[in-house]
This record gives sequence, C-alpha cells and structure tokens, in this order.
Amino acid sequence: MHAVRTHIDIAAPAARVWQVLTDFDAYPQWNPFLVSAEGKAEEGAALKMTLVNNGSTMRFRPTVRAAVPGRELRWLGRLGVPGLLDGEHSFLIEETGPGNVRLTHAETFTGALVAVPFVRRKLDVHDAFAAMNTALKERAEQQ
Repeated sequence: MHAVRTHIDIAAPAARVWQVLTDFDAYPQWNPFLVSAEGKAEEGAALKMTLVNNGSTMRFRPTVRAAVPGRELRWLGRLGVPGLLDGEHSFLIEETGPGNVRLTHAETFTGALVAVPFVRRKLDVHDAFAAMNTALKERAEQQ
C-alpha cells in the first residue's frame, strides 16, 4: 500500500468548495493536475479523466464510490485488472467555522505493482495534489 494525503484550509463555505470540485467541465480552466474530467459526481457513475503529473499525461476511467454534497467525493481507478494497481482517490470537506472548511485530498494505492520501485516513484503525486488544492482554494475563494 502507498498513501498520499494533503490538506488545505479554504475560506469558503462547503457548498462552494463542492461546486468547484464537482464542476468537471471547468477543470481545464483552473486545475493543473486533473486537466480534464467528464461524468457526474454521483455514486456508481463512470468518469473519464486526464491527469498531468511531472510531465506525464495519463487517461483513466474511475468509478465514483461516494458523492455526498458538501462533504465527500471519492472514486476508484484501476490499471488493468483489479488488484494490479488500484487507486482510491478522495476529497473530504470538513467545516472548521462559519464559511471555512478544511479540504483533505488523498489517495490510497494498493495492488501488486505498488511494490515495484519504478511504479512507486510514479505514485508520488503529493506536489500535484498540493497544486490542485491551491488552485481549488483560489477558485472557491474568488466568489
């Protein structure tokens, strides 16, 4: 297993952060990590996403595992067959005060390929998560 977890405080209400996070059509305008996304933030929905990390582009088709407005968005992506390389990506929005939230942005990677050193290096997405968090914060705080 390999896990990445980041946090950022945002001076915006949970509903606004949720709106920015789930407006997939707008991702190309602001998101430096997930540069394209299609689908609906609904449990069971299939998404089409493109990410950019360290100059590499990857397309994948995760399935939404949880979509609780203003609280949680989580999906599962797989490379090939289940158990080879699975990544559960999550966003947790927690209110910290009136009009303020803390966003926890994380991913847990599991599967046989996690132990391969070359693959494990590719799973280092901490900086990309931090860049997305900062961009999301700026967009949510604009309005």
